Amino acid sequence: MTVRPEIHTGPHLPAELVDGWRTLVADDPGGSWFMTPDWVLAWWETLGAGRRAEIAVWRGPDGRPDAVVPLLRGRQTLHPRLPLTVDCLTLLGSGPGAADHCGIPARPERRADVRDWLAERARRTTLWLPDLDPGQDVLLPSTARPVVRAACPRADLTAGPDALGSRQFRATVRRYGRKLAAAGVTFRWVDAGEADERLLDTVLRLHRLRRDALGRPTTFDQGRRPLHARLLERTAGTGHGPAFLLAERDKATVGALYGFRWRDSFSYYQIGWEPELAPLRLGTAVIDQALRACAERGLRTFDFLRGTEPYKYRFGAVDREDVSWLVPRGTSGALLALKHRVRDAARSRPQPASTTPSR
Repeated sequence: MTVRPEIHTGPHLPAELVDGWRTLVADDPGGSWFMTPDWVLAWWETLGAGRRAEIAVWRGPDGRPDAVVPLLRGRQTLHPRLPLTVDCLTLLGSGPGAADHCGIPARPERRADVRDWLAERARRTTLWLPDLDPGQDVLLPSTARPVVRAACPRADLTAGPDALGSRQFRATVRRYGRKLAAAGVTFRWVDAGEADERLLDTVLRLHRLRRDALGRPTTFDQGRRPLHARLLERTAGTGHGPAFLLAERDKATVGALYGFRWRDSFSYYQIGWEPELAPLRLGTAVIDQALRACAERGLRTFDFLRGTEPYKYRFGAVDREDVSWLVPRGTSGALLALKHRVRDAARSRPQPASTTPSR
């Protein structure tokens, strides 16, 4: 018999539930930063403010959460250039904000309850479950279809940062590192729990300068600032969450890398630097120094997140795939399935080379 969950319809949860949810994700070998209550609830409070959502919670005999399913009622666009959308249920915290490795934290003994509950929800509406971490398929109804696969390169830090990439690439990094040192550039790590909103504003400014210099748009702008400011608030004193690698010269920050520390991994989210230092490969140096800082702190994985930009593989990253799943229902499900079939057909045709990053 399926055990019914308790349902929460607002982001202001009891502290014991938030703590238990966080522990549940930490105990899951596949649990990622983007499954934590810190990310999901901060997203709901900012980008998802006022939107209909629910969090289903199953508890164990001790009262602690055994499974947490955060769902958002939303609309999916059928075509980027047409104002056509369809209703669906999706994971709360996914979509805008660029979350990867999404998913549902659940202890093994609760998987059947989660699967049955999602199957029941799918009888009434389409489920769109994007960018799920590998292994999440065991929680999905039998009617779920994998429709999108996204490569998320990651580097293994256990052998040390000097083992990443080719010998020629490492020599190039060292050569430009010496040039940056001669120009007075130094590097500093700011760990999770130590940052404030001034650093966030610095990253936003430097990122905008970089994108403007490239002539490319970005979604990491002032519209996203409330989410990341709330993340800083929610994770203060926890030892995880937003962390930064800064490049500094003459007491000014000239480059910055921003990401999230969770357990033994770091998820690299955004970067920016002064365009005048681009000829000295400052961006490459900032990533290299972030890899070193993570390794020095005992982290085992540097996650570059989605996108197959060539520079990630120069640092020795290896692909791991996120999978987006569709549980179709009625017209909305048929239209979303058609959307992805058309997209796959278009992608199968030869495409011109692109250097535009995915974030």
